[in-house]
Amino acid sequence: MKTNRNEVERVRRHTPPKTQAKIEQRLERNVSFHGTRTKTDRARRIADLEEEWSIERHLDTTASALGLGGALLGLTVSKKWLLASAVVGGFLLQHAITGWCPPLTLFRRLGVRTRSEIDREKFALKALRGDFKDLALPGPGDRVSAAKDVTQAAKT
Repeated sequence: MKTNRNEVERVRRHTPPKTQAKIEQRLERNVSFHGTRTKTDRARRIADLEEEWSIERHLDTTASALGLGGALLGLTVSKKWLLASAVVGGFLLQHAITGWCPPLTLFRRLGVRTRSEIDREKFALKALRGDFKDLALPGPGDRVSAAKDVTQAAKT
């Protein structure tokens, strides 16, 4: 699934600055840590990043489960449960239109990242692994600086 840059920026724009800063710091820490590991360890981390769920996937899955659960409970237990499906549908519509919904704040506080943020970490680790030969990076003695340079380059 291709992610539109505007969609990613909407999520980041609706993330509280303190939460966004923590997510960025975690990204830099991860790159600094895994950048000093062996190529095998880095490859394992890159594979893990390819499997990491983005904020969109978390929202879609949670909304689907809650909406379906509310509908099933509404049909079998009490019609009041149908309200849960309506609320979840409203949140999903709100997110589609504005890029924000109440669960987004919770997921972001829990550290759930956008696909772009996950890909930035993956790109930085690939660069440190040597996948991009034409990219000028500092020597292996300054991996922290290299990690910051690479994550900043990937941000733009």
